[in-house]
Amino acid sequence: MKVLLTYRNIPGTGLIERLSRQFEVLVHQGEGYMPREALLEAVADVDGLVSMLNERVDAELLSRAHVLKVVSNYAVGYNNIDVDSATANSVMVTNTPGVVTDATADLTWAILMGIARDVCNVDRFVRSGEWKEWRPEMFVSADITGTTLGIIGLGRIGQAIAKRAAGFDMRVLYSDVNRAALDVEQRFGAEYVSFEALLKDSDFVTIHVPLNPGTHHLIDERALSLMKPSAYLVNTARGPIVDEQALVAALQNRRIAGAALDVYENEPRLADGLTELSNVILIPHLGANSRLTRDRMAAMTADNMIAALSGNVPPNLVNPEVLPYRRLSGAA
Repeated sequence: MKVLLTYRNIPGTGLIERLSRQFEVLVHQGEGYMPREALLEAVADVDGLVSMLNERVDAELLSRAHVLKVVSNYAVGYNNIDVDSATANSVMVTNTPGVVTDATADLTWAILMGIARDVCNVDRFVRSGEWKEWRPEMFVSADITGTTLGIIGLGRIGQAIAKRAAGFDMRVLYSDVNRAALDVEQRFGAEYVSFEALLKDSDFVTIHVPLNPGTHHLIDERALSLMKPSAYLVNTARGPIVDEQALVAALQNRRIAGAALDVYENEPRLADGLTELSNVILIPHLGANSRLTRDRMAAMTADNMIAALSGNVPPNLVNPEVLPYRRLSGAA
């Protein structure tokens, strides 16, 4: 069986080595990601595809993949994959849930604290040589301890965010499609409120929901208008959850105090005006970029691929509804 890796510099130890013990592994040797046309040609006779967030695994690609059995996504999110088309084509889709939770929560807190205490602007100020003397009125910033944190989405990462908030004696509000169990609320000291109430009452709003039609532009002009002028928005989930142009306008007009972003609506392209603002921290989609997390993601990606191509149900199957298709078609 053949497995295609479209990116040769995937961090994490042992991915290619483990796959190579059982399969013929084809690795794109060029810089960056495999060009789209080359990918469409290469998938014609591969049994497994290791996909990255930047690659569209859509109906067009799946129609060219005549023997493809599994797409092992090197990510938790899988909005880059047309799961319905994969299912219809008897292709299993897997992801890497759980392992990115702590790294993403840590990074969320890093940029939340960074924007609250104006760390990036202060760093630039010191490096520029402008700092001549200590003055008590310089860079007076926001408080974190004792304030209110609003978490949109109390899943794995949202819960990890709430857990860390306890150390800052914060009031924790959350909104979600479904209310969490009472024991979960009690464990994390989280209070369930409406989306609108969360926006109005929070000093910091942090996003931890998946991207889907219901969450696209969840944070739009209206949502931003409900936030306090002193509040901050943090997004380490998916870029299109925020209407980026509306956010730029809100930051320009100081309708909110600031924002910290790890993800973008059309990354790597940013909305016009975003890079010119001093009240926003911008980092390049690094939520899962810790050494241990990358090792775990690589191992999970390999585990999913090996299980699927060995005729077993992969441990992190996104579309279990594919299994009847595979049995009926004789693919399993």
